[in-house]
Amino acid sequence: MALARRARLTAGLTAGASALLVAALLSGCGTSSKDAGEKDDPTKAAASTSAVPTNALDPAHAVSAPGRFDGTQYGDDLLLVSDETLPADVLKQIVGITVGTGKAQKKGIAAYDLLSYGNFSVENKLYNIAAVDAAKYRAFTGSRSAEFQEQWDRVAGGEIAIMDRLQKEIPVDGEGYVEVGKQRLHVGAWSPAEVDAIDAMVNEKWGETLGLPEDNAILINTGIASPQAVREVIEKRFGVKRFSITALDIVASEGLDLKAYQNVIPVGAFGDAVGVFRYRPIGGGRIAPDPGWVKAHIVTEQVPILGTVTCNRYMMPQLKAALAEVQASKLADKIHPDEYAGCYYPRFIAGSNKLSNHSFGLALDFNVPGNQRGTVGQMDRGVVAIFKRWGFAWGGDWAYTDPMHFELAKIVNPG
Repeated sequence: MALARRARLTAGLTAGASALLVAALLSGCGTSSKDAGEKDDPTKAAASTSAVPTNALDPAHAVSAPGRFDGTQYGDDLLLVSDETLPADVLKQIVGITVGTGKAQKKGIAAYDLLSYGNFSVENKLYNIAAVDAAKYRAFTGSRSAEFQEQWDRVAGGEIAIMDRLQKEIPVDGEGYVEVGKQRLHVGAWSPAEVDAIDAMVNEKWGETLGLPEDNAILINTGIASPQAVREVIEKRFGVKRFSITALDIVASEGLDLKAYQNVIPVGAFGDAVGVFRYRPIGGGRIAPDPGWVKAHIVTEQVPILGTVTCNRYMMPQLKAALAEVQASKLADKIHPDEYAGCYYPRFIAGSNKLSNHSFGLALDFNVPGNQRGTVGQMDRGVVAIFKRWGFAWGGDWAYTDPMHFELAKIVNPG
């Protein structure tokens, strides 16, 4: 990733608008002793950094420390995500958007930050991750997070910060590490950041290692312009499917934006099997994936023991090989075809707006009655061992067990 490109944070597109916006935010939040008039160039203030920390836990992934927080804050109104780096001409068009007409016309974007954005899977739940420049991004994360200096120093030092709302949900091993796309990252902080569409954040070097698309997302503050009006201009100019646009006030209220198309950009083993997964929530916990993605990825085929299944075509060779080995090992009677609960079903996990790997056809549930969530279950351990050899993770190993569940963890070529 070209780190120099990440130096661009346009904060306040006119000096007057910037001063008004900063003054309003600081008077409401009381986060700085500086007079807003002293901040005539918030971009320079946001870019203040110091040298790479000498005590970084992961020196190979360390970047310059962000320095002390200067009090600059912006709201988080919209998150726009593309499946590739935003071209310079497209970015220029977005940043230059205006809303209204005549004397009522105004700038649509008061401040923005570019992020590298993607998704990772942990225990059958999909989470959003962003590679950020801590010195700039912190201004959008709310006062508690922005002032949490240790968090930003640790992110700069090569650790991951995970939102504190997920502390009881995302498993961390005994040494304080979490697995992201088959990489182990040390959890440096449980973050109070308020950008609800981002579950975890790392620095730019980790973004490169994880394979996140460079600068493919833009976090937007619309200032005095209506976020909905800005979104409508973006969708009119680029089409509703060019980007996924999340209205962050809707996410924060735990609702679902039924108008929004969303992109899933996986890191790790799922990259080839998922590609870019585009969907739209349609209510009732269901989603509508892009028909082109379904046509390219989802197939119905015959497999040993279970019979006809509908799954992701990239998983099918491993699934067939695992079931064939179960059969050859005289363990076929340990899998009950009449207790198979399916592979591909595009919907959110019950009671949440998180996708599971079933949405991509990369997980299957069988022997359901005797293997309920939260139990040890009755799954034959010989069957489990075979599935693990063929690249599957087993839900019975999880902190909150799901012993009926197997999901693709790595690509294994049956040869």
